[in-house]
Amino acid sequence: MYEKTYPNKRFKLTLQFLQKHIDTSESILDLGVINPLSEIMISEGYTVKNTSGIDLDEDRSEIENATAKVVTAFEIFEHLLSPYEVLKSIKADKIVISIPLKLWFASAYKSKTDMRDRHYHEFEDWQLDWLLEKTGWVIKDRQQWTNPVKKIGIRPILRRFTPRYYIVYAERA
Repeated sequence: MYEKTYPNKRFKLTLQFLQKHIDTSESILDLGVINPLSEIMISEGYTVKNTSGIDLDEDRSEIENATAKVVTAFEIFEHLLSPYEVLKSIKADKIVISIPLKLWFASAYKSKTDMRDRHYHEFEDWQLDWLLEKTGWVIKDRQQWTNPVKKIGIRPILRRFTPRYYIVYAERA
């Protein structure tokens, strides 16, 4: 049987998790601008609308005015100063969120060239769980996976067995 290939393991596992919980008949608001993952979701039959690139810490109008049944946020919350406010403003009944997990052996990501491309938060799994609970969401499923790299060294070895990504499916309480 033919199996589609994706640019990386993260995209493949994210799509599998999404397909497990969200039907293609459900409309999706994907937080963040159009990106390779949102394009993959569209190619798989999902109806996806992305936010326009506005600063979601400052302006949540696109979230508050959305009529989508599902909100997805793939590697977005670590860039926000206040993910709490964003989660509170979501009107949809379902959410799928993935985040990079905090690694004890690596510092938070900080781009040297793009001031906006930095991780303000790098969560531990329990922190995202608590944030969701505090903002009125009930976690129905979760998964973690590693992100090995093809390099030599101590950190690349640690990345082979230390979870790097965490994905959650939750519903409104």
